[in-house]
Amino acid sequence: QVTLAESGGGSVQAGGSLRLSCVATKDSHYSNRKICMGWFRQVPGKEGSLQINSEGVAALGCDGSIHYADSVKGRFTISQDDANNILYLQMNSLKSEDTAMYYCAADIEGYVSKFLLPYEYDYWGQGTQVTVSS
Repeated sequence: QVTLAESGGGSVQAGGSLRLSCVATKDSHYSNRKICMGWFRQVPGKEGSLQINSEGVAALGCDGSIHYADSVKGRFTISQDDANNILYLQMNSLKSEDTAMYYCAADIEGYVSKFLLPYEYDYWGQGTQVTVSS
């Protein structure tokens, strides 16, 4: 089991910045396994299964690759504190269309190949709301 806890959401004006954090905790079964992690978002009107109705925002592949959705390239930066299993998403130049519930997702190395597709991930956090007003 992998437990994820997000924080850092809030309300900002367009053009502002936020940094999201996600702390990953692995149980003893996975303590020696590497996990791949990413950020996803679910916009209003697309509620339901996160694995179907969320959009990939940014992800770190277990192979060290970095992936961004076209809509956030140049504005968002994903990074990780490996020692503490914390995933970050620095969001700059926020736009009203970035308004969504943001979720951290993870899965064990070897189980994810398409890093921005939500159905590749089995473990999800509870989400943190980001609201951008214009």
